[in-house]
Amino acid sequence: MAELPSDEELEQLLSDPEHQHNPLLPLVAALAERNREQRSRLERLLRISDSSYGVAVSRTQDLLQQYDRQLKRLDKITRISDRYQRNLIELNEQLRHAALRDPLTGLANRRQLTERLQEEVARCSRGQPAFALAMLDVDHFKRINDTHGHDTGDTVLCRLAETISAPLRSQDLCARWGGEEFMLLLPHTGLEQAGALLRRVITAVRGLRLETIPDLRLTVSAGLTVYRSQESLEDTIRRADSELMTAKQGGRDRLNMAELPE
Repeated sequence: MAELPSDEELEQLLSDPEHQHNPLLPLVAALAERNREQRSRLERLLRISDSSYGVAVSRTQDLLQQYDRQLKRLDKITRISDRYQRNLIELNEQLRHAALRDPLTGLANRRQLTERLQEEVARCSRGQPAFALAMLDVDHFKRINDTHGHDTGDTVLCRLAETISAPLRSQDLCARWGGEEFMLLLPHTGLEQAGALLRRVITAVRGLRLETIPDLRLTVSAGLTVYRSQESLEDTIRRADSELMTAKQGGRDRLNMAELPE
């Protein structure tokens, strides 16, 4: 295919006197004019297209920057949310710990002990071995408070909590039942095995000494029983408390155990 003449070449051909009487001259001139108009229109469209593309690119960049800023904000919000969530979990754990622990001694409180007792009763109802329950009371504790003050009394309770808890197994639970009374829950434990443990506890308390009052001699009395199938928790606790009162009436600083039924 022959190469088409440029606009300049076409103008020279149209203005050449040699072609002035050519009958195709008007048609060629009209085609040349249309070609110029089409080219001008095309160039204008290209400029508009380039301008639109530039605007589109600019808007796209703006959107990408906005998106990037939003992502950074979301990332910051997510980190803040995660931190608050961790703090909330820690706070809930602290509240749960506070709700289940005695604030003075750090032992389990009555609420936690009751929950564990109910779990043990449910376990026994499924045929698992019974648990032993012991109630301990500090002998002459009122005399300690009256003679040495309540701060010393609190110190005594804290030291006793440590001493009583020391020989326990991981599955056992020592709780402050109230005032100067403690309760021991001993799962999977028979009367004789529990009695041996309680005697070690009582002996350890006898050897306990306070640095500030070295002449102070501490003792505890204890009542011990074993859960009996189908009975209520109240009956088990009442029996342990009855044995404790018997130990108190028998001279204190001793263990009294409920006899197993025939």
